[in-house]
Amino acid sequence: MQRWRIPLILFGVSLVVFGATAGRRLRRQSSDPHFVYLADAWLHGRLAIADPPPAKGDDWAKVATVRLADGRLVRGRYLRTRSAFHTVDGDEIPVSAIRPEGTRDRYGHFAVSTEHYVSFPPFPAVLMIPQVLIHGRIANDVWPTFIVAALCAPLLFLVIRRVRDAGLCERTDRDAVWLSIAFAFGTVLYFSAVQGRVWYTAHVVGTALALGYLLCAIEARRPAWAGVLLGCAALSRVPLAFLFPLFACEAWRVHRGDRAALARALVRFAVPVAILAVAAMAHNYARFADPFEFGHSYLDVRQQANMETYGKFHYAYLSRNLAVALALLPNVQSEPPYVFINGHGLALWFTTPILVLVLWPRQRGPLHRPLWITTALVAAPTLLYMNSGWLQFGYRFSLDYMPLLFLLLAIGMRPLGRAARGLVAFGIAVNLFGAVTFPSPTYYDYDHYDVVVPHAPLHKRIKK
Repeated sequence: MQRWRIPLILFGVSLVVFGATAGRRLRRQSSDPHFVYLADAWLHGRLAIADPPPAKGDDWAKVATVRLADGRLVRGRYLRTRSAFHTVDGDEIPVSAIRPEGTRDRYGHFAVSTEHYVSFPPFPAVLMIPQVLIHGRIANDVWPTFIVAALCAPLLFLVIRRVRDAGLCERTDRDAVWLSIAFAFGTVLYFSAVQGRVWYTAHVVGTALALGYLLCAIEARRPAWAGVLLGCAALSRVPLAFLFPLFACEAWRVHRGDRAALARALVRFAVPVAILAVAAMAHNYARFADPFEFGHSYLDVRQQANMETYGKFHYAYLSRNLAVALALLPNVQSEPPYVFINGHGLALWFTTPILVLVLWPRQRGPLHRPLWITTALVAAPTLLYMNSGWLQFGYRFSLDYMPLLFLLLAIGMRPLGRAARGLVAFGIAVNLFGAVTFPSPTYYDYDHYDVVVPHAPLHKRIKK
């Protein structure tokens, strides 16, 4: 119990703080309970969300069924950039070849029927099943989210302790506590933890699983569990699949003198990853006739035209995403509400300033290069992604690699003195503001999708 005392305290403190910050949100289902609906669909033997279409939330994948002039029924989606219907089999059919049968959508297109699917990787829905068994589609998705979020601080503490026990850093328990508190309350994990809502639940669950993976991957200590946790993390947030190099590097470092042991570790790691990947591909194929399609191609969102032109990932999105991650600051006003935030959020270094110490490590151990390689691989998909994370308080996609950055902080051995603790305190204050205020339109700009909109509060007052 002495060994578990600090992690348990961190878990209890996180529960209390997240719960108190969530406040009234804990009393009811969030506005975007997609994973609750998905769990309910599974329990009723369905993949599509039952009709009538869900009244809550957006970002639903919508697959239309249309009747062609020759009488055939085909599934797919209407394109925004040209007058055509893209089928799930990859064909493009001119709109003129579709019978005007069924109901019209908001663009005037006909559909015999429309199926709604959850367009996000499905693992977080597994965590909703117990509540859905009791409450059905009205189950509360906020509770599971903030409870899982409360695991992150103790998990990071255990990861740092594991690294220290492996002789890869010399951090004290006090240092590990400071870093764990900074991670829980001084990053965008804080505002994500208290929302519920599909996007933030996915981030919270993925982050906790990534930390569990790190715990098992250090020294390749638990290969099978590392594979299970990596697979589940990737089925919460796809970029987390690129965490795999860290385990491979650790397995090589520990077992490079014993090829048989190295092969056993890699196989034990790879088998659960492969099983979960096959299950996910089967789930995708059953819905969209494409094993690699989670549903984002079928979203009815403002980025749809860009996706049709450039795809979901492209260099064209990089400058916008770098600006969001590194350049956005709050608009400070002389009148209420005094602070106003662009809908794309705030720069990573502003919400978590302690991360600047990552750039000047005092020590570089065996984990240093593998962690940076893994961080770059995990970050690359979101930096090239068609969406910046809108709407958000801070750059929420950074949560995919935040555990890696904090582990780099730990092994870098920069002293956590008065200046560093001041950065932690500033980060906690900033993220407390975000957790309390998000997504109130009083403080956040919903009206302008531009990356930089000066004096947005004035625009809002003029409209009113």
